[in-house]
Amino acid sequence: MTSETPFSSHSLSFAEQLLQDYDRDPESVPEDWRRYFDELEIDGQRAQTEPSFPPAPLFGSLSSSGGPNSRAHLQHKVDEMVRTFRVRGHRAANINPLEEPEFSPELELSAFGISEEERDLSIFAVNIPGPDETTPQQLHDRLRDTYCGSIGIELMHLTDLHLRDWFFWRLEVSGNRKRLDRDDQLRILRRLTAASLFEEFIQKKYLGAKSFSLEGSESLIPLLDLAIEKVATQGVSEIVLGMAHRGRLNVLANIMGKSPQAIFREFEDDDHGERSGSGDVKYHLGHSSDWQAENGKSVHLSLSFNPSHLEFIDPVVLGRTRAKQDRAGDIERTQGMALLIHGDAAFAGEGVVQETLNLSELPAYTVGGTMHVVVNNQIGFTTAPQQARSSRYATDVAKMVQAPIFHVNGEDPEAVAQVVEVALEFRARFKRDVVIDMYCYRRRGHNEGDEPAFTQPMTYQAIRQRSSVRDHYLEHLLRLGEVTEDEAATLLAEHQEALEAALKSARASKKKNEPQAYDGLWSDYSGGADSSVPDVDTALPKKRIAATLNTLSDLPDSFEPHPKLQRFVDGRKEMARGKRPLDWSAAEAVAFGSLLEDGARLRFTGQDVERGTFSHRHAVLHDHRNNDRFVSLRSLVTDGRRVSLHNSCLSEIAVLGFEYGYSLDCPDGLVIWEAQFGDFSNAAQVVIDQFITSGEDKWNRLSGIVLLLPHGFEGQGPEHSSARLERWLTLSANDNIQVTYPSTPAQYFHLLRRQVHRPIRKPLIVMSPKSLLRNPSVVSPVEDLATGGFHRVLPDPRYGVRSRKAKSVERILLCTGKIYYELEAKRIEKQLEDVAIVRLEQLYPLRREELTAVLKPFRDDTELVWVQEEPRNMGAWPYLRLNFAERLIGRFPLRGVYRPESASPATGSARVHKAEQAALLELAFEGLES
Repeated sequence: MTSETPFSSHSLSFAEQLLQDYDRDPESVPEDWRRYFDELEIDGQRAQTEPSFPPAPLFGSLSSSGGPNSRAHLQHKVDEMVRTFRVRGHRAANINPLEEPEFSPELELSAFGISEEERDLSIFAVNIPGPDETTPQQLHDRLRDTYCGSIGIELMHLTDLHLRDWFFWRLEVSGNRKRLDRDDQLRILRRLTAASLFEEFIQKKYLGAKSFSLEGSESLIPLLDLAIEKVATQGVSEIVLGMAHRGRLNVLANIMGKSPQAIFREFEDDDHGERSGSGDVKYHLGHSSDWQAENGKSVHLSLSFNPSHLEFIDPVVLGRTRAKQDRAGDIERTQGMALLIHGDAAFAGEGVVQETLNLSELPAYTVGGTMHVVVNNQIGFTTAPQQARSSRYATDVAKMVQAPIFHVNGEDPEAVAQVVEVALEFRARFKRDVVIDMYCYRRRGHNEGDEPAFTQPMTYQAIRQRSSVRDHYLEHLLRLGEVTEDEAATLLAEHQEALEAALKSARASKKKNEPQAYDGLWSDYSGGADSSVPDVDTALPKKRIAATLNTLSDLPDSFEPHPKLQRFVDGRKEMARGKRPLDWSAAEAVAFGSLLEDGARLRFTGQDVERGTFSHRHAVLHDHRNNDRFVSLRSLVTDGRRVSLHNSCLSEIAVLGFEYGYSLDCPDGLVIWEAQFGDFSNAAQVVIDQFITSGEDKWNRLSGIVLLLPHGFEGQGPEHSSARLERWLTLSANDNIQVTYPSTPAQYFHLLRRQVHRPIRKPLIVMSPKSLLRNPSVVSPVEDLATGGFHRVLPDPRYGVRSRKAKSVERILLCTGKIYYELEAKRIEKQLEDVAIVRLEQLYPLRREELTAVLKPFRDDTELVWVQEEPRNMGAWPYLRLNFAERLIGRFPLRGVYRPESASPATGSARVHKAEQAALLELAFEGLES
């Protein structure tokens, strides 16, 4: 090839980028390009002529001997053949170990109009890697080997031509095969041996016990091994993994470094009565360890715990990865990687997969590319693919984010090695998601007690006739002469002896499995009983509050907000000068700002959080002339990256899962998710039930995530009224979460600051306001922020602890949140002096001693009425009735005022709502006279 080779503009820019990478670090470019650039160097000088083998990407021309017309005609036919293999080759690839490859006549030479006479004509494949001179038949054979072997590639959904150029060159230059030396092959055999023997050992020693075997998919273990080794050379020092239960024990033992003794002790189940918390089954547990790579680098591995709800761990893993990157200052997203292992039925069927994929390119959620591995067992429990999805492949959903998709035969570990290599080179270079769809099978049923032949008799007849992946690969190596039978037998015996010794140790030892301790980031924090950790001072000096408000209202000279927002900014300045009390948004802003000044990180996401659903927050201002953005909170810190405040995409489940994951690796920050309306949080119920409320109990994992859930009955209908307070209270046990309904800006301020400064980490659930945001009564003087802290119970200001007037009270109204202001207005309207109104600001954990202290001034047997807006079967009433029965703290007869029992939270009629609310208030004061 000469210097006149017609590279396309895409090819030139690609080659220039590679050359820059080579000059910086020769090891960072693929081997073929490295050889190419090496030949350009002569005595330290760049050669003036090109080397003998120039790698080249996509577009170029072909020429043949013969006249111009025949050359052009053959050129067109060969070009079409190249394109067809690149587009359609995957359909004929040998990717399914249980089926013969599909015959595709469109890929035959004759389909391109290439005659018998033309097949062996000499042509020049100018820009297709390989020999310069070839024939259509030889080129056809090369393309078939590249695109129709054990690997099928889907790339044509990538709209960026540069990405496609890179891939076509990368695949064609090597024939889509990785050249492995004997050490590489032995490494793969060693990993397959460990994986296969572990499963056989479990089946023999614990007959019938559930382990969700990896048999039939053992290539996952060398895949992960090769992936970790590869990214260690790319600068990755941390990997967060997520997977379901299939093969989890094998991954724990052979990748994560969890000792077989510990796994066997879990099978023995001897410490069931001594565990803290309720725990979880062994195939849901997580683990962390440090992996020493061949290049000497250490890679920290974290396998996240997972419930049986399969794919819902996906956004959690991404959140954890992002938190680790942010903490390390890894703004390029190169030091940490998320690795997700999916099942085929779940990847196609679970909507959370689509929601998680959608996060991949969003600035608030990107992690620099996730590696997705689909362990394609070609079945979902008993459901066949034709019943499980409408698409050809389980991975078609990934096309929405233009992720390259590699389909690979799991019985060809060397093809798996090639796919890992190329996929991770792409991820590192372009920082995008990649998907590996590893076709394999499930040797046993869904679990070890299940009979799969009941529903798939022919499939399992074929599976039973197949040797293990390990034996299949060993036969391949024996044929090549790369390993001897004695070496293989020695390897097998070593693993067998190690497992036998581990089992003997597990059964003989009295040592119990202990959860991994709170260390590192978590060493200063605890879980457990809420009462075991004292409250902290959350007040701020008035001068500091004023200074924070001043900074937050100080806009750049060149910045001009929307004219209607100038009043908002001016109001903040008046609050700073003490001329106005603080409203809800100002108290929130001071809480955020002061925590940032204290050194905490703030991450706050959700739908419309920058402005606020109710146009009250305006944490991000826009210049109305040019749409420039201004985040005033960043003015308080030197490192603006500690402020992460973003509108989320229209998702609850993935976004909340992400933020929960982020909170797991950010114990010293304030991590908040706000629902657009509290009603919509039930779209994330799986994350709430399986992670947020039960994570500490099941997995000994702590989280300080905050959920802001706008709540309140205001005539907006059944889907804009209730954050389902009753569900949160039903999920409350063992001090697992904090459920609050603060009624003043100062209470909210202290609550947020308490969440960070109190050294206990529990999820905080806040029923947050809607109409109260603009209620002139819902304000707090600066003194309330400058003194005290959060009060779990707020007494009636008319009746203090030493008030003698309390003895004359005939009825105590106990309530929480918004209804207080309506009760107070009605009390004033009725001019009642013998009614007290007490607010429960924290409903769980309910500190009885604080409630007792507030109610101490009142006479025994004073009527106590719980008042709520919600129907009888909702809200806090069922919870209070369960805890207090018919007498509150043994002193006061307890009854309730509420809407009638209902299947739906609220009426859709504003007029009916008004009538119901008026009737409810009348009932609260019924029988009392002024």
